[in-house]
Amino acid sequence: MSGEIIRIALLCLLAALLAAAAITDIRSRIISNRLNLVIALAAPLYWLACGLPAWPDMALQLALGIGVFGVFALLFALGMMGGGDVKLLAAVALWFPWQALSLLLVLMAILGGLVTLVTVVHHRLSKRTGQAEVPYGVAISLAGMWLIGERIIYQFG
Repeated sequence: MSGEIIRIALLCLLAALLAAAAITDIRSRIISNRLNLVIALAAPLYWLACGLPAWPDMALQLALGIGVFGVFALLFALGMMGGGDVKLLAAVALWFPWQALSLLLVLMAILGGLVTLVTVVHHRLSKRTGQAEVPYGVAISLAGMWLIGERIIYQFG
């Protein structure tokens, strides 16, 4: 199997896992630790398929994942994000270089605003009590799928 096919297959796997994360987050407001772990553990396979050298590229990817986890864990501690969302974002960060990760964060913020708006409107229209729980994993997943789509399209462009 050629390297291109393996890279595309791994990106398709990531897209499927992100779809599963979004669906479970919508249904139960929970993103499984196992799902996040599979996403994180598949990233090194993608690095190998891309031919990334261990130093400095793989080390940088690992640092990005840890850095994203640290920043967003602070937001979790402040009650601004769910724990599953933080772990999902950190796992996804392992897959993309810092330039693409910057785009992912911008897309995630925009999509997160839309998801929040839809969630709050739905919460109020259904006359539910309490505060609406926003399935932010949907925004993370959609932003990740956007980047995956770009990578696959540019692969053939």
